[in-house]
Amino acid sequence: MDPKRSLTYRDAGVDIDSMDTALRRIAVAVRSTATPQTLSEVGSFGGMFRFPLGEWCDPVLVASVDGVGTKMKVAAAAHRFGTVGRDLVNHCVMDIFVQGARPLFFLDYVAGEKLDPEVVATLVDGVARGCREHGCALLGGETAEMPGVYAPGEYDLAGTIVGVVERERILDGRAGPPGRRVEPGDILIGLGSAGLHTNGYSLARKVLFERMGLTPDSMLPEAGVTVADALLAEHRSYFALLREPVEAGDVRALAHITGGGITDNLPRVLPDGVGARIRRDSWPVPPLFRLIGREGNVPEDDQYRTFNMGIGMIVIAAAAAASRVEAGLARAGERSWRIGEAVSGPRRVEYI
Repeated sequence: MDPKRSLTYRDAGVDIDSMDTALRRIAVAVRSTATPQTLSEVGSFGGMFRFPLGEWCDPVLVASVDGVGTKMKVAAAAHRFGTVGRDLVNHCVMDIFVQGARPLFFLDYVAGEKLDPEVVATLVDGVARGCREHGCALLGGETAEMPGVYAPGEYDLAGTIVGVVERERILDGRAGPPGRRVEPGDILIGLGSAGLHTNGYSLARKVLFERMGLTPDSMLPEAGVTVADALLAEHRSYFALLREPVEAGDVRALAHITGGGITDNLPRVLPDGVGARIRRDSWPVPPLFRLIGREGNVPEDDQYRTFNMGIGMIVIAAAAAASRVEAGLARAGERSWRIGEAVSGPRRVEYI
């Protein structure tokens, strides 16, 4: 290349016109999530949100940021980007809901080596769909084309959520007031996951693609679906199912089973001096997890610390309230399992 020739941003690998096309396409999806508190328009430097002061006495904002990790690699390999945006929102909503918060607004981040407007539009449409389902405004976001940082064809997707909870209604099994913190004898109720949700994909891909030589289109006889179908199953949201028992005070704590599995996530909501005893045979572990464990020769302890093993959320309730929680779930058509109980002892999980 002539060192004196004029260079443009496109010559460096960034196509501003392409990104502008993507932004125009996602504007409709973003506007569809607007709530009465949304004050800014698409394209503003910052998103503006009017806090609904009259609805709250002592509001506490709860914020979280997360991504979908290497699940994006599966989406890219299968060229199926329609579900991961909703995955992201559901994951983030659950991360603040376990503290009792309801979502107010969301910000997303889409990056890649070179942005395909169709892919970006599909990703953000999924994010917008997840936001609409939770009454959450998609307030803004960022699209970044970064050649040299990402490999060709790679995308990254992350998001930030902000929600609110009344201070006296914060769900805190560790430091809540007496009668609301987790105590020995409390019941652990497990709700089923839809698959890996958004965690454990590096190990799953290594076993399924590298060790077993499968492709996204390969069938998984144990599961009756393709590899892509199994790995791209959407991260569930339990918000609608659990909001009523949480608001009724029947729930002492919630544990979102994400990276770290039950082993690392459940202790996050247990106070000092209280552990958890889990019965491994109390729920059916989905075939996908059994397959990965068997074909990868993954130690069982590693499996329970990497994957959710079929339990996406754990509800902790006092023994007297557990039946009410289970009855409400059953009325909603949701199957649940009593998977264990809180016990006196170190703040850790014991499997039996």
